[in-house]
Amino acid sequence: MKRLLLTLCVLLCVTSLLAQTRAGAPYVDFTVLADRADCHYRIGEEPRLRIFAKGGGSGLSGVQVQYEAGNDRMEPDMKGTMTFMRGEAQVPVGTMTVPGFRYCTIRFEVKGESYTETVKVGFSAKDIEPTISNPLDFDFFWKQTLKKAAELPLVEEVVEIPQFSDSEVRTIMVRIPCDEEGGSIYGYVSIPNDGQKHPVLLVPPGAGVKRVNPSMGYAKEGFITFTMEVHGMPLNASDEFIASEKERLGDYWYTGIEGRDTYYYKRVYTGCVRAIDYLMSLPEWDGKHVGVTGGSQGGALSIVTAALHPEVDFVAAFYPALSDVSGYQVGRAGGWPRMFVHSGDHPEINHKKALRVMGYYDVVNFARRVKCPGFYNYGFNDNTCPPTSVRAVLNVIKAPKEIVETPAAYHWRFGEVNKEATAWMKRHCE
Repeated sequence: MKRLLLTLCVLLCVTSLLAQTRAGAPYVDFTVLADRADCHYRIGEEPRLRIFAKGGGSGLSGVQVQYEAGNDRMEPDMKGTMTFMRGEAQVPVGTMTVPGFRYCTIRFEVKGESYTETVKVGFSAKDIEPTISNPLDFDFFWKQTLKKAAELPLVEEVVEIPQFSDSEVRTIMVRIPCDEEGGSIYGYVSIPNDGQKHPVLLVPPGAGVKRVNPSMGYAKEGFITFTMEVHGMPLNASDEFIASEKERLGDYWYTGIEGRDTYYYKRVYTGCVRAIDYLMSLPEWDGKHVGVTGGSQGGALSIVTAALHPEVDFVAAFYPALSDVSGYQVGRAGGWPRMFVHSGDHPEINHKKALRVMGYYDVVNFARRVKCPGFYNYGFNDNTCPPTSVRAVLNVIKAPKEIVETPAAYHWRFGEVNKEATAWMKRHCE
């Protein structure tokens, strides 16, 4: 009996302690803010980060903060230590003598737990200029490339996909040829099932070799949506096949990079244009509105398609990749996939030839040629598609543009920005 009573007492104590512990509540709560709300500064200004931190509800005091700062994606050029006083510490970011972005990473420790955060700020970011060359025969090259592709059949395979269809949306899978060597792209086409005419929307994918799913959400918002892949890989392929293709293709963004006619993305860019051609052939198209949207590699392909296809009349691109990739050659951040960072990278590649070829494929040179209105979003803290490279793109766009900056974002977008972009696209199609 005594043992039973003791066990019950222990259980009651444990239960009481658990009841008094707030599940998931962190002991340390902290926020890091630039001393200017929009995180933008002029060249030569010296911003500071303000760190507000509480431990158990009380402002931290006496705790040291280590920091290091440098230019976007470069090695740190300053380091130091500051101390929290009454819940606040301030650390310097440094400055710049040319337009760009700088980062500052802070670290501190409380009761054996470490805390860290990185914040980037811009310096005259609207004045960042591209570093990539703009080939004199750029337009001729792409005109001839697309002229050859236009001679191919518009579509070679159409398959109903009932598992992605319902009372609101009908989905099919299509295969579209995109070059004379037999290359093709696949895509899911989701069509609002209401008997009405609708705008069309191409949704190219982010980077990688992976399975894609249809963008039924856009279809339910009233867009005929083409969710595409870029490797000529059937969308209903097995997991084993996808895994083998991923291994085979590897760093596909380097494939054929020494020649403008052999580079991997030639077929990809052409496939995007052919996908728009197919969408415009659908009887459900409203005959007026043609859009494209995506993020990262998909953001790059969105801008490329808007530049190459004259019928595209709106674009919504998020943190585009393949942007000003030559930046590292002049000591500043370049876009994904971090080409030319070190001369020893991919020693089998002739870097001079590759740089010349990238002039025909870098998103900067397509952005120069965009004529339709655009919605653009990027985060300052993005290290995959650094803000320096993204601004190099946005700054050369002369068409009407709405730029939504979310400084706190890394390589992702807020749901609220997604909604804002969708609403912007719908307004454009009214």
